[in-house]
Amino acid sequence: MDTQSYLPVQPGVGMEENFLSLDDILLSHERLPVRTECTFPRLGFLEKSTDTQDILEGTKMELPLWLSKGLYERKKRVLSVELPKVYKEGWRTVFNADSNVVDLHKMGPYYYGLGSQMLHFDSPENPEIAQTLLQTFIGRFRRIMDSSQNAYNEDTSALVERLDCLEKALFRSGQSGLNGFQSWEKGQASQLTASSLVLNYRKRKITDIQT
Repeated sequence: MDTQSYLPVQPGVGMEENFLSLDDILLSHERLPVRTECTFPRLGFLEKSTDTQDILEGTKMELPLWLSKGLYERKKRVLSVELPKVYKEGWRTVFNADSNVVDLHKMGPYYYGLGSQMLHFDSPENPEIAQTLLQTFIGRFRRIMDSSQNAYNEDTSALVERLDCLEKALFRSGQSGLNGFQSWEKGQASQLTASSLVLNYRKRKITDIQT
């Protein structure tokens, strides 16, 4: 019987979020640079760099992603969100030139996830950001999968240390497929067995018959 206490929940795709996913929960706490467009009365204690009672209009500060999304409104400008530097034009040029040279873990480690969430905020650069995210993923995908298929029973820590969380999941998936294939090829694949749910159901049926 499977006694695993926690079954991993996959993160959301693109701009969607899965609030049962630990990765998405951690992503939602990534901090964004923002600028207040109005005064926030009696909330000055949230801004450590000032002793004022209020957060004044025009204050630059950092807020977690979940709070920034909650306060952001297109019609009533409460705050404006600035692009983190990794999504600005300078870094987009680097990614478009050769995305494989970039250490995405150091940049994030939720480069794709945070970049997709940035599309919630109105920015004239959104089309370019979306295109760079897509091209970066395409450009790095083949090398990641090639690496995962050529590292059988090896220490892969050096291979994955530069990867974003999404890429690490892809790498693990490739490794799992490789290990399964190698086991099958060597005749070591496990036999098909009945699900624990089916076995428990059969036991209950037998008990009901006997009583």
